[in-house]
Amino acid sequence: MQAVLCGYYGKGNGGDEALLATLLQMLPSHVRPLVLSGNPAETERCYGVEACDRMAILPILRSLKQSDAFIWGGGSLMQDATSPVNPLYYGGLMTLAQQQGLRTIAWAQGIGPLKQSWARWFTRQVFANCSAVSVRDVGSAKQLTAWGIPFTLAPDPVWALQGSPLPGLWELPAPRIAVALRSHPHLTAERLQNLTAALVSFQKATQAYILLLPFQPMQDLAIAETVQAALPNVSRILTLSDPQQLKGVFHGVEMTIAMRLHALIMAAAAECRCFALSYDPKVSQLMQDLDLPGLPVEQIPDSSAVLCQTWLEQYANGDALSGVQVQALIDRASLHQEFLATALS
Repeated sequence: MQAVLCGYYGKGNGGDEALLATLLQMLPSHVRPLVLSGNPAETERCYGVEACDRMAILPILRSLKQSDAFIWGGGSLMQDATSPVNPLYYGGLMTLAQQQGLRTIAWAQGIGPLKQSWARWFTRQVFANCSAVSVRDVGSAKQLTAWGIPFTLAPDPVWALQGSPLPGLWELPAPRIAVALRSHPHLTAERLQNLTAALVSFQKATQAYILLLPFQPMQDLAIAETVQAALPNVSRILTLSDPQQLKGVFHGVEMTIAMRLHALIMAAAAECRCFALSYDPKVSQLMQDLDLPGLPVEQIPDSSAVLCQTWLEQYANGDALSGVQVQALIDRASLHQEFLATALS
C-alpha cells in the first residue's frame, strides 16, 4: 500500500519534522510512504523515503493516482490564523484524494483557529468525508463532537517519538536551561527586550548555561541571536535538523522556557521543568492539560525583575512531570499508532 503523507514538512520547522519522524515511526510496515515536502531532496536524505515537491501540482496528482491512501500527518493544518491559504491548500488536497477514492486519514490533527466562516464550513466538510480521524487535543475533540464527526483522541504523537543523544551536549557547562522562542506579532520589540533582561538576571542567579533552540530558524534564529548577544559566554544557539536529536537535548536540561508547542512537549517528556509563553490556543490547551505554569506572550510583564522571580520560583520549587505521568502520556499517544494500523489495514 502506498500512502501520500501531507503536512508542513521540509520547511525547517522542528516540530513538524518531529511529527513526520513520529508518523514514519508509527506507520504499519506494509505501507510505503510518499512525503509531500518543501525540500524533497532533504526529506529523502533525512528519512530514507520517497518525497515530492509539495507545490508541484502535476506530480502530486500523479502520486495520488498511484496511491491507496492520503494522510494529513499531524499538526494544526486546518487553521486560518497563519494564512487563509492553509485551509485551501490542505483541504484542497484532501478533497482531491477523497474524490479519487483514496482512503483519507486525518492523523493527530489540531483544528483551528478558524476565523472565517467559509474556512469553518470547508473544514467541517473535509473532516466529515475522511475515512478516519484522530485529534491531539480536547478542543479539537469538542469541535468534532459538535459537528457529529467520529474521532480518536490521544495526546500529540511527539510524546512517543524516540529521542537520540546529541553529541557534545554533556560537555557543555551545567546546569542548563533551554529557551525556544519564535517570532510573533505579540512578541514586540519591547516585550523581547523585557524577556531578554529577565533571562540575563535569571542566568546570573542560577549560574546556568542557556541553550537557545530556534525550532524554525527562518522565524526563530534572529530572536535567538538577539538574546545570545545579551548572554555572551554563557549561552549557545543549537540549530538542529534531526528531530530525534532535538528531543534528546531536553534530557540534558533542568528547565525549559518556550513558546514552541513541541519544545514544551519534548521538555515535559524529558521530565524537565517547563514555563510556557503562549501565543496560540494549542499552547494554552497544553498548559491546561498538563497544569504547566506560564503566561500569554501579550502578558509578559513590563518589569523584568517580576518575570525573573517567577522563573526562579519555578526553577527552585516547580514540579516536572513524573516518570509515571510521562509514561502514561506516551502510552496514550501510542493510540495514534493503533489508529493507523486499523485505518490502513
